[in-house]
Amino acid sequence: MPFQLSASPTTATVATPTALERVAADMQVVDGVIRQQLGSEVPLVGEVANYIIGAGGKRVRPALLLLMCQALGCTDARRHSLAAVVEFIHTATLLHDDVVDESALRRGRDTANHLFGNAASVLVGDFLYSRAFQMMVQAGLMRVMDVLADATNVIAEGEVLQLMQMHDAALDEAAYLRVIRAKTAKLFEASARLAAILAGSDAATEAHCADYGQSLGAAFQVIDDVLDYEGDVAEMGKSLGDDLREGKVTLPLICTLQRCSTADATLIRTAIEHGNSEHLPQIIEIVRRSGGLADARRAAQAQAQRAMAAAQTLPPSPSREALIQWTTALLERRS
Repeated sequence: MPFQLSASPTTATVATPTALERVAADMQVVDGVIRQQLGSEVPLVGEVANYIIGAGGKRVRPALLLLMCQALGCTDARRHSLAAVVEFIHTATLLHDDVVDESALRRGRDTANHLFGNAASVLVGDFLYSRAFQMMVQAGLMRVMDVLADATNVIAEGEVLQLMQMHDAALDEAAYLRVIRAKTAKLFEASARLAAILAGSDAATEAHCADYGQSLGAAFQVIDDVLDYEGDVAEMGKSLGDDLREGKVTLPLICTLQRCSTADATLIRTAIEHGNSEHLPQIIEIVRRSGGLADARRAAQAQAQRAMAAAQTLPPSPSREALIQWTTALLERRS
């Protein structure tokens, strides 16, 4: 039986659109900023960048920045530009990730590297990074540049760390969490922290916002990894077991290895070490019946509870409640 949070299904179902609807008007402004800033005299730059930006992603990170701004009563016009910045940084990491992972499909569409080649994808990723830094400078706040420069550096370190850990069947939960806190949670943390900086919040409030973002991002990634073994292919827009094919050891596998039989563990470790997908259906079945997915979901819930506790420290408002409900809804997503 799938692990369930204590919130009712009705609340969770309604929470995500409620949270996103609260920033829908702001997100339209952000989309306009993104279109404007993708302009380049080099046609291929715009073609690749528009392709990946237009892929219909969740835009979770910019939405988080905007919703946190609402919760803090911040109406600084620079919030739209900074929301576009975090989306550019995230998109640049996707372009580079797909090249490293040799991915051909993302969200049900051909990846940019599959269509335009690895060189174009890497270079356009670099363009998005550099454009993001141009926009940071225009914001005119040294703290903003400090936070985003640090986040970009940590994300890059996380990418390299994950590369070093590929095909390592001995990877434990602590090492896994270190990677996802760098690769995924750091930009969530930065997005929430930027809202506090724009709002002129005190140090304690800024820290609570950062804690919310960091914990939300970690929970988000754990669920992403769970869906790689239990998700619906049509909803996800990618094949199940992609992480295993690439030699990535994620929390569902780590938890499964702690629970399964010696024979099953040997099969999984061999697949990890050799990137062998020959027994993928059997391994997915082992992960599903072992209780590893439930363990991973419990770990995601623990991160979600930390995020909710951090949000509770913010001033009471509908936006604060949306942040709390959104945490539950993101955990229950199917894609």
